[in-house]
Amino acid sequence: MGSEHIDTGVEEVVMSVIAWIGLGHMGAPMAGNLVAAGHEVRGFDVAAEAAADASARGVRVTASIAEAVAGAEAVFTSLPRSEHVRAVYEGPGGVWETAPASALLLDTSTVDVETSRWCHEQSGARGIRFVDAPVSGGIAGAAAGTLTVMLGGEAEATALARGFVEPFAGHVFELGGATSGIAAKLANNLMLFVSLLGVAEGAALAASLGLDPERFFEVAAVSSGESWPLRTWYPAPGVVPTSPANRNFDATFTAALAEKDLSFAVEAAGAAGVRTPAARIALDQFERLIGEGYGAKDCSLIAKFASPDGRIAGFDPQA
Repeated sequence: MGSEHIDTGVEEVVMSVIAWIGLGHMGAPMAGNLVAAGHEVRGFDVAAEAAADASARGVRVTASIAEAVAGAEAVFTSLPRSEHVRAVYEGPGGVWETAPASALLLDTSTVDVETSRWCHEQSGARGIRFVDAPVSGGIAGAAAGTLTVMLGGEAEATALARGFVEPFAGHVFELGGATSGIAAKLANNLMLFVSLLGVAEGAALAASLGLDPERFFEVAAVSSGESWPLRTWYPAPGVVPTSPANRNFDATFTAALAEKDLSFAVEAAGAAGVRTPAARIALDQFERLIGEGYGAKDCSLIAKFASPDGRIAGFDPQA
């Protein structure tokens, strides 16, 4: 089934058949936004709960990757780790074995640079176009269709990719050749997690000096301490509505995922000869959090390490 034009009476919408592999917290809402834009989206996930969520958003859930990608014009992958991406692409019944050679492949996962390069090279060897297309903006951005999408690949492929990603994007950047998208994502996330560490320490200092968290937030939000993690993850309950501190640090972005992303960034920096002492300190704190059994909690729980006694308002380890 190819693209078809739908006459809305206002403007012409191009409806495409799109496959989406990986219907987790990010993948399901992104795929749902493609459905809302008028595309036919077939999805696959090994987790029944994820598949059910995507189905509720209008995605036609399939029993296999092969069924999802049959006749698709674009195939998206949104997977937790590099090894999952590799398995989905090269494994038996995987994307390379079953997708049409004419399909555009787009990986929105956060992977290491080498895995992204391997996807480009192996796709190219098979005569299939591939674009690294990582996203930033979290679960809320995925649901709202306001993600930042970073595209890397051949110019013709990234130009084509732009049309497919726009329904879930607030900003789309074509950044250059292969792996330039993932390079931007890793550098951005390094900045994010180093900034988060600063927010955690600054919030702890303000509290220890007797400042009311809400009043100090008001100051920092319009001063030089302002940042995305300050606005979104301020580590004190009742200050910002999106803070995990309001919900016992249940995850919006897990410590385990933060450790993964930051480890990839530090690895890439090491390969490039870039010194990243601040990022390494943040990485050590995520590793400590995981070691204490909190890998599934929100990454902003590293704020507890700045506390004089290791405790933090809004977090009950027994809850």
